[in-house]
Amino acid sequence: MATLCRPEVAVPENIVTMEDTLKLAERLHAGKPQLKLAMRLISSTGVRKRHIIQPLEQTLAHPGFETRNKIYETEAKRRVPPVIQRALEHAELTARDIDAILYVSCTGFMMPAMTAWLVNTMGFRHDTRQIPIAQLGCAAGAAAINRAHDFCVAHPGTNVLIVACEFCSLCYQPPDDDVGSLLSDGLFGDAVGAVVVRGSGGKGIRLERNAAYIIPETEEWISYVVKETGFHFRLDKRVPGTMKPLAPVLRELAARHNWDVGNLDFYIIHAGGPRILNDLCKYLGVPLESFRYSRATLTEYGNIASVVVLDSIGRLFADDQLEEGGRGMIAGFGPGITAEMSVGSWRA
Repeated sequence: MATLCRPEVAVPENIVTMEDTLKLAERLHAGKPQLKLAMRLISSTGVRKRHIIQPLEQTLAHPGFETRNKIYETEAKRRVPPVIQRALEHAELTARDIDAILYVSCTGFMMPAMTAWLVNTMGFRHDTRQIPIAQLGCAAGAAAINRAHDFCVAHPGTNVLIVACEFCSLCYQPPDDDVGSLLSDGLFGDAVGAVVVRGSGGKGIRLERNAAYIIPETEEWISYVVKETGFHFRLDKRVPGTMKPLAPVLRELAARHNWDVGNLDFYIIHAGGPRILNDLCKYLGVPLESFRYSRATLTEYGNIASVVVLDSIGRLFADDQLEEGGRGMIAGFGPGITAEMSVGSWRA
């Protein structure tokens, strides 16, 4: 049975507070009719601070898509390896023990994929499978966990390394002033995460069942518009209401596993925003405190896209409150609108 070991997550050194964000919005978009609404939405995100790879003024300069993508590659190659090394140590494995690398990111582009560079520089075997995932956005962290689980089931005894690298600040577009863009400017942060799924042995979450679901006719609700200046994030105002149709899907997954979704020992939910978390608590019939790990990630780091679930899982490990066999759920949401979900139990 595949086991998700303790993740490792790192955030950059440059900090942007909510106060910084509000002042920036006022300065760049003064007089815009949508500014008042955007300021109110940003204030209600609950994001106390975020971390970004460059100082804020440097991020605002926007040197162009080509330069930003080069920054992505340079920073990824600098920041990813130490996170991977610590994740391997958590799993009590070495690079030579890894059979596949799943690399997820939606904030930069490389070809060959980052996986090839990792194999050639970090001592992974040259027959390591490469599985890069580039277009699932925030859902990619949970999707990577599910695909790693699937791989371990298909190839018993193998080990999969998951790497999530998100530099959302490189997608910041200062001229964009629609409400969705302004809200995203106050919500997203940068982070790198890694975790190992062991095909045998290990301590952590024993992955037992997974599923995916796309809400019909919502593929344009979360999207990138690709222009000469790079990726322009688009967010439909209907997105916060998507937990109502997704809650029954989560409930059904737990029921197929003979579990009651409202009576689990832990929940790792993508922290897309406070309303997402609050609504899902309501529709699943669980206390707000049940999503405390996801709320802590949102407060401390903002929405760090595919890294959210890894950071929230890391907080679960650090809390060290689960007993053997404790039951839980992991769920990530992103463009599509896509949900990637899994259930598993604690293995001490």
